[in-house]
Amino acid sequence: MTTPRLYVGNLSFDATESDLFELFNGVGAVQNAEVVTYRHNQRSKGFAFVQMNTVDEAKRAVEELHDKEFLGRKLVVSGAKSSEHHSAN
Repeated sequence: MTTPRLYVGNLSFDATESDLFELFNGVGAVQNAEVVTYRHNQRSKGFAFVQMNTVDEAKRAVEELHDKEFLGRKLVVSGAKSSEHHSAN
């Protein structure tokens, strides 16, 4: 992992950015949390990106939160592929 940016998948559609801040702040300092939503109705797509302060905190978050149950679903937490997450769909 080379970036403090994390992909959070299998996210409950009810999860908010403040829920993610709270969850990930238990592991390290969170800079930003962004639930990805559909443009036309603002409903969650079921995944998010969380930016931690350091790569080490991001690695710890993956170790502690991947496969953890959160709001009734087991999270998928991994390093984000790149910062180019805004696609044209």
